[in-house]
Amino acid sequence: MSESPKGCTCNGDCCPTEPMNREIQIDFLYLDLKTCTRCQGTETNLDQAIREAAPVLRSAGYTIHVRSICISTPELAKEHRFLSSPTLRLNGHEIDLMVTETPCKDCGDLCGETVDCRTWNYQGIEHALPPKEMIINALLKEIYGMQDQERTISNNYALPENLKIFFEGLNGSSS
Repeated sequence: MSESPKGCTCNGDCCPTEPMNREIQIDFLYLDLKTCTRCQGTETNLDQAIREAAPVLRSAGYTIHVRSICISTPELAKEHRFLSSPTLRLNGHEIDLMVTETPCKDCGDLCGETVDCRTWNYQGIEHALPPKEMIINALLKEIYGMQDQERTISNNYALPENLKIFFEGLNGSSS
Protein backbone atom coordinates (compact mmCIF):
# COMPACT_ATOMS: atom_id res chain seq x y z
CA MET A 1 0.00 0.00 0.00
CA SER A 2 1.36 3.43 -0.95
CA GLU A 3 1.65 6.25 1.57
CA SER A 4 -1.02 8.97 1.49
CA PRO A 5 0.00 12.58 0.90
CA LYS A 6 0.15 14.71 4.03
CA GLY A 7 -3.36 15.62 5.17
CA CYS A 8 -5.12 12.95 3.09
CA THR A 9 -7.59 10.79 5.01
CA CYS A 10 -7.80 7.93 2.52
CA ASN A 11 -5.72 4.77 2.80
CA GLY A 12 -3.35 5.89 0.03
CA ASP A 13 -4.90 3.99 -2.86
CA CYS A 14 -6.69 6.98 -4.40
CA CYS A 15 -4.04 9.70 -4.07
CA PRO A 16 -0.85 10.21 -6.00
CA THR A 17 2.21 10.31 -3.77
CA GLU A 18 3.41 13.55 -5.36
CA PRO A 19 1.06 16.54 -5.49
CA MET A 20 0.37 17.84 -8.99
CA ASN A 21 1.63 21.34 -9.74
CA ARG A 22 -0.09 23.07 -12.61
CA GLU A 23 0.14 26.68 -13.66
CA ILE A 24 -2.41 29.28 -14.63
CA GLN A 25 -0.93 32.08 -16.68
CA ILE A 26 -2.93 35.29 -16.34
CA ASP A 27 -2.20 37.99 -18.88
CA PHE A 28 -3.39 41.46 -17.96
CA LEU A 29 -3.12 43.64 -21.07
CA TYR A 30 -3.77 47.36 -20.82
CA LEU A 31 -3.09 50.74 -22.41
CA ASP A 32 -2.34 52.83 -19.33
CA LEU A 33 -2.06 52.26 -15.57
CA LYS A 34 -1.09 55.82 -14.63
CA THR A 35 -4.23 57.61 -15.87
CA CYS A 36 -6.93 55.15 -16.88
CA THR A 37 -9.28 54.29 -14.02
CA ARG A 38 -10.65 51.26 -15.95
CA CYS A 39 -7.18 49.76 -16.23
CA GLN A 40 -6.37 50.61 -12.60
CA GLY A 41 -9.69 49.16 -11.39
CA THR A 42 -9.20 46.01 -13.43
CA GLU A 43 -5.78 45.51 -11.85
CA THR A 44 -7.28 46.02 -8.37
CA ASN A 45 -10.14 43.57 -9.01
CA LEU A 46 -7.70 41.03 -10.47
CA ASP A 47 -5.47 41.29 -7.38
CA GLN A 48 -8.49 40.86 -5.05
CA ALA A 49 -9.81 37.89 -7.04
CA ILE A 50 -6.43 36.16 -6.95
CA ARG A 51 -6.09 36.77 -3.20
CA GLU A 52 -9.52 35.25 -2.56
CA ALA A 53 -9.14 32.31 -4.94
CA ALA A 54 -5.49 31.50 -4.12
CA PRO A 55 -6.16 29.08 -1.22
CA VAL A 56 -8.55 26.99 -3.33
CA LEU A 57 -6.22 27.05 -6.33
CA ARG A 58 -3.21 26.04 -4.19
CA SER A 59 -5.23 23.21 -2.65
CA ALA A 60 -6.09 22.01 -6.15
CA GLY A 61 -2.38 22.05 -7.07
CA TYR A 62 -2.30 25.26 -9.10
CA THR A 63 0.16 28.11 -9.14
CA ILE A 64 -0.83 31.49 -10.55
CA HIS A 65 1.52 33.65 -12.60
CA VAL A 66 0.46 37.13 -13.68
CA ARG A 67 2.01 39.00 -16.58
CA SER A 68 1.10 42.67 -16.80
CA ILE A 69 1.64 43.84 -20.35
CA CYS A 70 1.41 47.49 -21.32
CA ILE A 71 0.32 47.67 -24.94
CA SER A 72 2.21 50.84 -25.87
CA THR A 73 2.48 50.44 -29.66
CA PRO A 74 0.40 49.12 -32.55
CA GLU A 75 3.09 46.45 -33.02
CA LEU A 76 2.57 45.15 -29.48
CA ALA A 77 -1.20 45.23 -30.03
CA LYS A 78 -0.77 43.06 -33.13
CA GLU A 79 1.71 40.72 -31.42
CA HIS A 80 -0.72 40.10 -28.56
CA ARG A 81 -3.88 40.18 -30.72
CA PHE A 82 -5.15 42.92 -28.45
CA LEU A 83 -8.77 43.88 -29.10
CA SER A 84 -9.63 46.32 -26.35
CA SER A 85 -8.25 47.73 -23.12
CA PRO A 86 -8.13 46.30 -20.59
CA THR A 87 -8.02 42.58 -21.37
CA LEU A 88 -7.70 39.54 -19.10
CA ARG A 89 -6.67 36.13 -20.41
CA LEU A 90 -6.25 32.85 -18.57
CA ASN A 91 -3.85 30.46 -20.27
CA GLY A 92 -4.36 32.42 -23.48
CA HIS A 93 -8.17 32.46 -23.29
CA GLU A 94 -10.21 35.65 -22.97
CA ILE A 95 -12.37 35.68 -19.85
CA ASP A 96 -15.07 37.61 -21.72
CA LEU A 97 -15.56 36.85 -25.40
CA MET A 98 -18.09 39.61 -25.89
CA VAL A 99 -16.01 42.71 -26.51
CA THR A 100 -18.17 45.73 -25.82
CA GLU A 101 -16.90 49.25 -25.36
CA THR A 102 -17.96 52.67 -24.18
CA PRO A 103 -16.13 56.01 -24.34
CA CYS A 104 -13.18 56.20 -21.95
CA LYS A 105 -12.53 59.76 -20.84
CA ASP A 106 -9.16 58.87 -19.28
CA CYS A 107 -7.69 57.29 -22.42
CA GLY A 108 -9.29 60.00 -24.55
CA ASP A 109 -7.63 62.71 -22.45
CA LEU A 110 -4.34 60.81 -22.66
CA CYS A 111 -4.24 60.69 -26.46
CA GLY A 112 -6.35 63.76 -27.28
CA GLU A 113 -8.98 61.76 -29.18
CA THR A 114 -12.32 60.14 -28.41
CA VAL A 115 -11.49 56.55 -27.52
CA ASP A 116 -13.69 53.62 -26.55
CA CYS A 117 -12.42 51.11 -24.00
CA ARG A 118 -13.68 47.77 -22.86
CA THR A 119 -16.69 47.04 -20.73
CA TRP A 120 -17.36 43.62 -19.21
CA ASN A 121 -20.49 41.51 -19.54
CA TYR A 122 -21.23 39.45 -16.47
CA GLN A 123 -24.56 37.81 -15.64
CA GLY A 124 -26.33 39.91 -18.27
CA ILE A 125 -25.05 43.24 -16.96
CA GLU A 126 -22.45 45.50 -18.53
CA HIS A 127 -19.74 46.67 -16.09
CA ALA A 128 -16.99 49.29 -16.50
CA LEU A 129 -14.65 46.92 -14.61
CA PRO A 130 -14.55 43.14 -14.60
CA PRO A 131 -16.29 42.16 -11.36
CA LYS A 132 -14.10 40.23 -8.94
CA GLU A 133 -16.66 37.40 -9.05
CA MET A 134 -16.33 37.19 -12.83
CA ILE A 135 -12.56 36.75 -12.53
CA ILE A 136 -12.92 34.10 -9.80
CA ASN A 137 -15.48 32.18 -11.89
CA ALA A 138 -13.14 32.30 -14.89
CA LEU A 139 -10.29 30.92 -12.75
CA LEU A 140 -12.47 28.08 -11.48
CA LYS A 141 -13.67 27.26 -15.00
CA GLU A 142 -10.06 27.18 -16.16
CA ILE A 143 -8.99 24.65 -13.53
CA TYR A 144 -12.07 22.46 -13.68
CA GLY A 145 -11.99 22.06 -17.43
CA MET A 146 -15.15 23.91 -18.29
CA GLN A 147 -13.34 25.92 -20.92
CA ASP A 148 -15.16 26.81 -24.06
CA GLN A 149 -12.97 26.29 -27.13
CA GLU A 150 -14.51 29.42 -28.64
CA ARG A 151 -12.49 31.49 -26.18
CA THR A 152 -9.43 31.08 -28.36
CA ILE A 153 -8.34 34.30 -30.03
CA SER A 154 -8.91 34.32 -33.77
CA ASN A 155 -5.95 34.06 -36.12
CA ASN A 156 -7.58 36.72 -38.33
CA TYR A 157 -6.40 39.65 -36.25
CA ALA A 158 -6.58 43.26 -37.43
CA LEU A 159 -5.81 46.25 -35.22
CA PRO A 160 -9.23 47.52 -34.08
CA GLU A 161 -10.26 51.06 -35.00
CA ASN A 162 -10.38 52.19 -31.36
CA LEU A 163 -6.73 51.22 -30.90
CA LYS A 164 -5.71 52.89 -34.18
CA ILE A 165 -7.30 56.12 -32.92
CA PHE A 166 -5.59 55.78 -29.53
CA PHE A 167 -2.09 55.19 -30.94
CA GLU A 168 -2.46 57.85 -33.65
CA GLY A 169 -3.56 60.31 -30.96
CA LEU A 170 -0.58 59.41 -28.79
CA ASN A 171 1.83 59.85 -31.68
CA GLY A 172 0.23 63.15 -32.66
CA SER A 173 0.32 64.51 -29.13
CA SER A 174 3.95 63.58 -28.57
CA SER A 175 5.31 65.46 -31.56
